[in-house]
Parts: sequence; C-alpha cells; structure tokens
Amino acid sequence: MGWLSITNITFGIATAIFYFQLGSVMALQFGAINAIISSVYAIIVAGILSTYISYLSAKSGLNVNLMSRGGGFGYIGASLTSLIYASNFIMYCALEGMILVYALNEFFPAIPMWVYILVFGTVVIPLNWFGIKQLDKLQKWSLPIFFVFLAAAIIMAFFVTSEYTGNVFTYMPEGVQVGGTALLLCIGMHHGIMGLTALIPSDYARFLKPKDMKATAAIGFIPQIFCYGIMGGLGIWFGVLLSEPNPGVYIVHLLGIGGALFTLITQLRINVTNIYSSSLSLSNFFENIANFRPGRRFWVVVSGVVAIILMLGGITENLDTALTFQGVFLLSWASVLVADAVIVKRLLKIGPAYYEARQDNLFKWNPVGVTALIVASGLGTIAALGFMGTFLASTAAFFAALLAAVLTVVIAILTKGAYYIRQENNDIPKEDHIA
Repeated sequence: MGWLSITNITFGIATAIFYFQLGSVMALQFGAINAIISSVYAIIVAGILSTYISYLSAKSGLNVNLMSRGGGFGYIGASLTSLIYASNFIMYCALEGMILVYALNEFFPAIPMWVYILVFGTVVIPLNWFGIKQLDKLQKWSLPIFFVFLAAAIIMAFFVTSEYTGNVFTYMPEGVQVGGTALLLCIGMHHGIMGLTALIPSDYARFLKPKDMKATAAIGFIPQIFCYGIMGGLGIWFGVLLSEPNPGVYIVHLLGIGGALFTLITQLRINVTNIYSSSLSLSNFFENIANFRPGRRFWVVVSGVVAIILMLGGITENLDTALTFQGVFLLSWASVLVADAVIVKRLLKIGPAYYEARQDNLFKWNPVGVTALIVASGLGTIAALGFMGTFLASTAAFFAALLAAVLTVVIAILTKGAYYIRQENNDIPKEDHIA
C-alpha cells in the first residue's frame, strides 16, 4: 500500500475523542500550561519511537509482535508482548466506546446505558470482518465528515460564554504551579497512551511499498502531532472554556444531535483500529502458546465481547490507574525493540542483522528481551505504586523504559547473542537487513 493510505488508516487513531478528554482532564486538574508542555514532550518522544519502529516494520514486513520474536524475545517470549498489546487495545476500545455511550446518553437519556454499550460495542465487529482494505475505505469516507463536524464544534465554541475570563491556554487551577508535580502528573498520563500510539503504526507500516520507505517519518509523526497537538490542544480549549472534562458531554452541548453523530463517527474510526490490532495480537498469542488457530475473525469477536464486558464494568472510573500501568508495559516493550535494533544489532553487531519470525529458526525464549521487559515492568509497577518516591511514581513509565533499554544491551552482551537465532535464514536479502 502507498504511504498516504497507511497514514490515512493510522489517522483513525489520531482522530479519537479520547485525546479531547486527555487534554481536558489535564488542563482542568493540572493547568493548561502544564498540559501543553506535556503534549509537546509526547509528540517528540512518541514521534521518534513511532518513526523508527514503523521503519523497522516496513523494512521487515512484520508488525511489532512478529518483530519481537527476532528482536530479543524468542517466539514464545514474544507471546508475552502480544498479550500485553491485545489487552491495551481492548482497554482503549472500551474507554473510547464509553465516550460514545455518554454522548448518546446525554442526548437520549431515556435509553439505558447498557443498551448503548451492547449496540455500539457490537457494531465494530462486522466493520473489521474484511481486514485492512475495509479499514482503509472506512477511514477515507469518514475523515471528511469528521473534519466538517470538528470545524462546526470549534465555530460553535466561539459563541459560548465561558466562566473563565482569561486566556484558556494560561488557565491554572488554584494552588497549582507551572512545572513540578503537576507537570510530572501530566507526563505520567501521556505515558499511558504514548506507548500505544508509537507501536500501532507498525501494524500498518508493514504493508508499505518499498519506494515509500522514507515516508515512515510522516507515518510516525503526523498521527502524534494530531493526537497530542491538535486534538489534545482542542481538548484543553474545550475543557477550560466549558468547565467540563468529558467530551461526550460538551460536544453534545455544542452541536446537539450533531455532536452525538460526530462522536459516533470518531469513535467508530478509532475502535475498528483497536479491534483490528487486538485481533492480530490475540491470534499470535494463542497460536504460539496453545497452537490454537481459529482465524483472525474469531479474535475480532472475542476482542469486541471483552471490550463490552469492560464497559459494563465501569472502566472509565479507573482511567488514571489504567493509563499509568499500561504505559509502564508498553513503553518498556517499545524501548526493548528500539535498543535491540539500534544498539545491539546495529552498533554492537550482536545477533542477526535481520528479523527472523519463523519458529523453526528461533529459540522459544530469549533472555535479552524477556528479562528486560519483566524486570523493567515489575520495577516500573512498584514505582508507579509510590514505593520509590513521588518523583518515580509520576515518571514510572519513563523510568521503566530507560531501565528496559539498559537491561537489553547488558543482557545481550552477557549472553553474546546466543539466544537470538537457532539457525541462520539465508533467504533474507541484504537490502532487508536492519544493520
């Protein structure tokens, strides 16, 4: 596929109203300036990670789950990352779905919320039935509609009388200062989603045409700029202007029934992407662990059903906690992949210069990635719980990612790359080598 089609599909991630909510919550709780600084940080870090991982995916033709096999985990060890990945996508599917449920309930309160959950949790299943080509078509026809409604919401917001009389982008809650703990808490919330937005494009960049390899920078950065810069920035503006953190409420307030339709379109765009990626990861996990191969469509249904269960269980009540712990695992995983590719394979020349995904050529476990991920995620979780002090509690995901990178390099040197590959694959052309 061409890079424009790939970028178009990843835009389904970037146009999620969840980023409105993220910006609104951070601005109202920790101040607009802290939210803006944190958003710039998120664009830079996630953009760099996403660009490089997308490049590796395009060059190898593998997504991050399959790259993990030859990137330090082994073919069974990589299953751990598949399960983490799948659980994240299902969780975000539930979070995004609840924004839609709240929006529709705001306009049609007579209908029970559980009915909305069942209906809109189920509808993403058939939208995923025919794979990436269907996703591309859905994102293409819905993107212009999204921009029309977005422009309408922005225009209507100019006619709203705000309770805050100053510049909304300088708003600071009483007792909150620029920087310090408030900024760290914003960064901590961003960490919870940055790992996902950095890794998602690999599921689609693997379809990139060879002549478009240089476009991985666009695939890596454009969604991040839109996620955290445009959508997050608008979330800050809407949130402060309307003194409301929930976009499912304030979009309906601005556009009425049009707001409910806008929310419907955006949430379907992101959730078909969430379900697609989770189905790939679950398929990979159960194929490796139990040799269970019912097909991707089976896992599409499973992902949708689990997301519905999470919505019925009230996942939005634990948003901060969910973001913190998911960020620890995802950024640790991304860090292992990048450290392995850049330092271990390219600079130190340890292990093969290509990604091997076939089980016959791999060890079940590679202590390099598995140990780095488990230790870094474990210590990162302990830090997130507050046992290592306030600073590390707020920066647990960054701490875990840094530790994961260091451990990856150290263990690769100690094991001398002995567990990367069991037998060489001579079918990989030189141009597909990453080192």
